[in-house]
Amino acid sequence: MNNLFEKLSVALSPITLLIARVVIGYIMVLHGLQKLTGDMPLFSLFGIGGLIETVGGLLIIVGLFTRAAAFLLAGQMAVAYLMFHASAETFFNPIANKGEPAVLFCMAFLFIFVTGAGKLSIDAKITK
Repeated sequence: MNNLFEKLSVALSPITLLIARVVIGYIMVLHGLQKLTGDMPLFSLFGIGGLIETVGGLLIIVGLFTRAAAFLLAGQMAVAYLMFHASAETFFNPIANKGEPAVLFCMAFLFIFVTGAGKLSIDAKITK
């Protein structure tokens, strides 16, 4: 039975990573566009954050410069948590400080950074 699950997981791994990359990147693009289409000046903290989120999310979706984009976005999400959510009282409770999306995105981007874009990406086509 374990062998069956192992074969299935190996077979589904490229498509699962593609779907995860697209969904995570798409949601990040939406976050970025929300900042860019608001009243935020482009060269403000939120404007630059929106630009990083939009461009980085698009790179994650297509799988181009994926590791670099994921590393940058993971760092941005860590900074977002530290600057806008964490406090001395709620640092270890992202539910209480409403920072769970930043934490989850940070971990998702770290996962993508470590695993790479996968076989179904522009990165994979370039390195062949």
